[in-house]
Amino acid sequence: MRNWLLPEYLEDVLPAEAARIEALRRTLLDLFKVHGYQYVIPPMMEYMESLITGAGHDLDLATFKVVDQLSGRLMGVRADMTPQAARIDAHLLNHQGVTRLCYAGSVLRTKPDGLAQTREPLQVGAELYGHAGVESDIEIQRLLIKALHAIHIDGIHIDFSHVGIFESLVQAGNIDANLEQALYQALQSKDQSAVAELAKGLDGKIKESLIHLTTLNGDRRVLEQAARVLPNTPAIQTALQSLAQVSQALVPLNVSVGFDLSELRGYHYHSGVVFAAYAQGYKGPLALGGRYDEVGVTFGRARPATGFSLDLRGVATALSPATLPKAILAPSEMNVDLAAKIDNLRDSGEIVIQALPDAVNNVIELNCDRELVLCAGEWVIEFIN
Repeated sequence: MRNWLLPEYLEDVLPAEAARIEALRRTLLDLFKVHGYQYVIPPMMEYMESLITGAGHDLDLATFKVVDQLSGRLMGVRADMTPQAARIDAHLLNHQGVTRLCYAGSVLRTKPDGLAQTREPLQVGAELYGHAGVESDIEIQRLLIKALHAIHIDGIHIDFSHVGIFESLVQAGNIDANLEQALYQALQSKDQSAVAELAKGLDGKIKESLIHLTTLNGDRRVLEQAARVLPNTPAIQTALQSLAQVSQALVPLNVSVGFDLSELRGYHYHSGVVFAAYAQGYKGPLALGGRYDEVGVTFGRARPATGFSLDLRGVATALSPATLPKAILAPSEMNVDLAAKIDNLRDSGEIVIQALPDAVNNVIELNCDRELVLCAGEWVIEFIN
């Protein structure tokens, strides 16, 4: 047996890539900080009841489960940090006003997904609690765009949808849970014939509206088309107005915007505007987000909530190959002047590696392109030939 082999879709991150991912993580957390988002570190494991409550069946399937040796209760390794942040807001902080939280940490999933096709994404996200207006949706979306720009991602495209539209049609058509799930899956695949077959027993207007959802995708003109072909109910009109507002607010940020009203990702816990961010060079979404006002109910306090998250390891997949900064090699001798010189260089941000006696100091393996040499009584830096 080869003991060094890792399970499928789990991998080590080597020094150059690890250094870059850590630098990106710090950049994002610093950006969140100056926007008022406070950093939290939830535990890697929780009881299953709190880890997936209100988050839908998909998260249950994605969660590794273990039995707690202390209590005998079923625990899960977190597959998504969003419910954990919602629990912290609702049960621990207990603020009456707006709360802004952010997080960054590894999550573990039973099957690979995302851009990196890994079972261990590095999830970074920001969440805003306590405000139900479209202004908080806009704040979150603007923060996401700033975050992507901060890590040098350009050509950003944001796709919007609103789960309230499908939810309104389900309620108007008195659609039962089994048919609702089947329609949800058909809409996700944009299978118009499957939607038509599933909806054949429904009221004619509801059936037509569900079929229309499969084609309502494109630029801002989609909203005008949706207003014409969908029922003129308060819920649907409010949803379309919200989509128009959030998309218009992003115009100054130089991003393209689209709409896909059949996109219901996270339908079982989202409750309003949902969005996905794309960029040139990436074959899938970089970040996902939306409104999820009902999740906090399971933790004893209903709070309006909106946020986004991204997999930092996935984001790094389309960047140019990572390289480590070059270092300076210092001799192994013990010398007060040499030690002072090394300390000064390190304080200025240089990487200085002091050679060890009786060891192989390969400058290529150590990634050194310069060395400290004694010249006329002073320690100076020279390039290594």
